[in-house]
Amino acid sequence: MTPEIREALGQAVNHKRIGRLMREHGLGSRKCRPFRVVTTDSRHAHPIASNVVQRDFTTTAPNQKWLADITYVRTDEGWLYLALVLDLFSRKIVGWAMSDSMPQELTIEALRVAIGGRDLSAGLVHHSDRGSQYAAADYRKILRERDITVSMSRKGDCWDNAPMESANGTFKVECVHGEHFTTREQARLAILEFIGYYNAERRHSSLGYLTPVQFERRWQQKQPAPAQTGALSRVAHRRPVPVRRKRPNRPSVDNAPGSAS
Repeated sequence: MTPEIREALGQAVNHKRIGRLMREHGLGSRKCRPFRVVTTDSRHAHPIASNVVQRDFTTTAPNQKWLADITYVRTDEGWLYLALVLDLFSRKIVGWAMSDSMPQELTIEALRVAIGGRDLSAGLVHHSDRGSQYAAADYRKILRERDITVSMSRKGDCWDNAPMESANGTFKVECVHGEHFTTREQARLAILEFIGYYNAERRHSSLGYLTPVQFERRWQQKQPAPAQTGALSRVAHRRPVPVRRKRPNRPSVDNAPGSAS
């Protein structure tokens, strides 16, 4: 909150003063609740990939490491499950899908959204837990066709996917806790609104208090411009400029041959 207040006031404000004013007005942050639905079923016959990431959460560019996970939202109609794909570089949510159950199609749809909206680079690693939705043949086939390396956490070790777990926690605290969703559709609309806010408006301390969109834009601006191959290529796509020819001077009537002197 401190960076937002500093920007709004246009002056330096100490975080201790903000904390004191919040306490005086009875304001406080939302906190996680100690309740969890099990969304990982690692008791399956699908092959398990090795842990390629090994808790190395450093990146230097977008689309180097993607993290994936499934979370859930309670509604009066029952659970709404949400599959997410996160770009570790900018913490941007690049893929998502929702369903009233956890079929394999849920994670596949989130993956397709991520692939369709990003310019994939060589060496991309996709990291997830050992759930059957991520270990299934159809899911891994999509990754293989895109030359995406598969990485999976060790059994029961949430720290191997810590940034994704952190994003899920933020989603629960800021979007779900304290809300009462009557229908799954109501929850779905709230989630879509939050994803837009999370990517474009919410500041992240790990990004220097920039939003994911701002962080990627700043990175893009620092990249060197594409090299030019020559003068011809620089003007190849320009529309030709018409050249106005200079007309010869016509003799005036007084100086024309045969005119009266």
